[in-house]
Amino acid sequence: MSSNTLAPAAQATLDTWHRILERNAMEELDPLLADDIVFRSPVAHTPYPGRAAIKLVLKNVNQVFENFRYHRSFVSDCGSSVVLEFSAEVNGKALKGIDMLRFDDQGKILEFEVMVRPLSGLQALGAEMARRMEPYKAILAGQA
Repeated sequence: MSSNTLAPAAQATLDTWHRILERNAMEELDPLLADDIVFRSPVAHTPYPGRAAIKLVLKNVNQVFENFRYHRSFVSDCGSSVVLEFSAEVNGKALKGIDMLRFDDQGKILEFEVMVRPLSGLQALGAEMARRMEPYKAILAGQA
């Protein structure tokens, strides 16, 4: 069994992501994001395009999650993608999930997709995020 590693530029971005996440400093994400980044939420059918949308969602979800912690990471064979396993709580409901990040050749995040289980945790997350995101529908649709 081989051990996969991220491309150096992607690893540098991932290291910076962890530092930004710790401080909930999503306003510092711009240098890490590709121009055509897409965010896929576990509670939305349509992907959220653009930097403004991803920063808005991540800033809020980082406030909604309690006891958030990454546990493991898995790197793709090509070194351009990583899966980060996490756990958290939302309004007393425990959840586990994964963040799947794909990087471009410069190490910028091109895709950010989140999956969450169990259903009770996903529902708690969806309800809280829907409440917070209601005023920002245009940004989430890529219209702002």
